[in-house]
Amino acid sequence: MMKSKGIFEGQENSGAKRPIVTIIMDGVGFSDNAEGNAVKAASTPTLDMLVKNYKCFLLKAHGTAVGLPSDEDMGNSEVGHNALGAGQIYAQGAKLVTSAIESGKIFNTSVWKELISNCRENGVFHFIGLFSDGNVHSHIDHLKALIVRAKQEGVKKVRIHILLDGRDVGETSALEYVEPFEAFLSGLNDAGFDAKIASGGGRMVITMDRYEANWGMVEKGWRTHVLGEGRQFASAKEAIETYRAETGKIDQDLPAFVIAENGKPVGTINDGDSVVFFNFRGDRAIEISKAFEQKDFDKFDRVRWPKVVYAGMLEYDGDTHIPAKYLVSPPEITGTMGEFLVKHGYYQCAISETQKYGHVTYFWNGNRSGKFSEELEEYIEIPSDIVPFEQRPWMQCALIADKVIEKIESGKFDFIRLNFPNGDMVGHTGNFFATKIAMEALDLCIKRILEAVDKAKGIAIITADHGNADEMYEVNKKTGKPTLDANGNPKPKTSHTLNPVPCIFYDNYYSDKYEFIDGNYGLANFAATAVTLMGLNPPDFWEKSMVRLKQ
Repeated sequence: MMKSKGIFEGQENSGAKRPIVTIIMDGVGFSDNAEGNAVKAASTPTLDMLVKNYKCFLLKAHGTAVGLPSDEDMGNSEVGHNALGAGQIYAQGAKLVTSAIESGKIFNTSVWKELISNCRENGVFHFIGLFSDGNVHSHIDHLKALIVRAKQEGVKKVRIHILLDGRDVGETSALEYVEPFEAFLSGLNDAGFDAKIASGGGRMVITMDRYEANWGMVEKGWRTHVLGEGRQFASAKEAIETYRAETGKIDQDLPAFVIAENGKPVGTINDGDSVVFFNFRGDRAIEISKAFEQKDFDKFDRVRWPKVVYAGMLEYDGDTHIPAKYLVSPPEITGTMGEFLVKHGYYQCAISETQKYGHVTYFWNGNRSGKFSEELEEYIEIPSDIVPFEQRPWMQCALIADKVIEKIESGKFDFIRLNFPNGDMVGHTGNFFATKIAMEALDLCIKRILEAVDKAKGIAIITADHGNADEMYEVNKKTGKPTLDANGNPKPKTSHTLNPVPCIFYDNYYSDKYEFIDGNYGLANFAATAVTLMGLNPPDFWEKSMVRLKQ
């Protein structure tokens, strides 16, 4: 495919590239509702100017637009970056797993059969994962289906290790899942079947670290789930209620706990057991999978490494094949924007800090690790701080902006993509004041980047992958007003939103060379739009462009 006449063609310059710079404001959705909206509450003169003076589409970033089962499903960073980078909509984790369970396909796999046969006689079948119906990392219905099937196939003993959510669902909703689940287990248990919750803790305290930002979390999870070390309780309910009273923390931040009878943990993981990590999303499942699988593991002292059959719900990393065994194959995303631009000789740069580095690389490239071209691509990771995000809500946005400006000024790149994690990571804390500061820091950094874009006579596209900071209070669906706690204060919301995200085109040089096509768009329309502006004809299998070049 040849280049068409691009908007940069024929413009005088010194040989330097005039880049398209894509700024992804992670977790920054659009809502007219002012209550609990940290985006609106913040002082953001740059974003205000952009919305007022430049073309802004509102893109759908959740539900079916990003491959999730229904429009009641909030988007997330992984599926959002898949859609942005692929230009296509693929069925994603939750939908894949639900389909595999409903069809029975999951139970006919060799991995499921191995898990069952390994523990049917004398072993224990363990399930570890995020314990909610948030449908971002996992779904409790998937867990229930696996337990029911295990009993049907002759497994005698099951232990569940629950990671409390409070992030993709209500911040203090854990007992809304624990109590019905205990009743579910009671209904299954009989003389030949014994299923119990064995351990647990908050998702931001144990087990579910990502991008190797804090291996200490994984070690705490290992000691809790595998070794049975930690404070003991008679039930998960007792643990949750006790920790809430003692610490005042929300679910995602509750300490680890171990369920014990007569002073002995009910569910340590031992030789001959089977283990399934039932999260379908990969980023927070990779590290614990390495701890179970790798012989030469050196991130922490495992104390003992039980010989188990271990499997993930999906393959969490398709290039390094983690884990080695999995129950459902992930979508095979091909024909991504990154690969397309490499094939046409365009230079690309991807930049973020650790918390979202994998999103502008691995997820952007269709769940593919590594570069398509060492010559044409540069990936830059800025290490994230290991501190609670509300304590430094600016995170590393200034360093990200510094590096982006440096790369723009180099004149080397045709396309630069970056992710500012602030709106999402600080938004997840539920701290309205900190999230407001995060937005203000973000706004300042965007201003600096736009100044560099103007000097290079380039174009900036400012967008997001899903909402979060735009809705920091739980909302009563009937009244549309914030839900209040026992003290009459708005109840913080820590999960993503169903709001659309902005897609703003900042262009002070070439707007007469193309026109916008009005329509209803989603994140997957981004790729075709960007390559059209670069002077390429997008593939027919991509979602359509939001612009067309003038003849």
